[in-house]
Amino acid sequence: MQINRCGWVSEDPLYQQYHDNVWGRPVYDSKELFAKLCLDGQQAGLSWITILKKQQNYEQLFANFEPSIIATFDQSKVEELLQNPGIIRNRLKVNSIIRNAKAYMAFVEQGNDFSKFLWDFVGGKPIINSPKSLADLPAVSPESEAMSKALKKLGFNFVGPTICYAFMQAVGMVDDHQVDCFCAVDKTS
Repeated sequence: MQINRCGWVSEDPLYQQYHDNVWGRPVYDSKELFAKLCLDGQQAGLSWITILKKQQNYEQLFANFEPSIIATFDQSKVEELLQNPGIIRNRLKVNSIIRNAKAYMAFVEQGNDFSKFLWDFVGGKPIINSPKSLADLPAVSPESEAMSKALKKLGFNFVGPTICYAFMQAVGMVDDHQVDCFCAVDKTS
């Protein structure tokens, strides 16, 4: 039996598993949101499948994206990370994870809730777009532009509006499953 998936999903089983079980599912845990934001930043200029295939390596090398540990990484740790072929060996991207961890820590140490902060950009609940085709998917939205601006103001980087929109899709802030996709939200119920 043929399963209808969104048009961007390839035949790669890893991609299909990601689409079917992760993409577009709401995530509310602050540290998980931090991890996903960092991974989306690594995608800049690359395909998502490239990052997806390296995700376990990122988790291992970046202390399961524990911001308090990553924030302590120094230049010698950066040099060590840049030698590892299991991640994207781009100095700006590696440094961005460390910078983002420091920004995250500063934000939460002031008593702020990172999850609430991010979810407030969509009013606390997923925006359901129900696109008919890939052509109907935007690369940015007013919400992703606002999120990008706010994150940059907090000291985050690799969080442009396009990265923020992809992040919002990945963590279910925006549900962009195509209407004929088996994961699409049934608006009749």
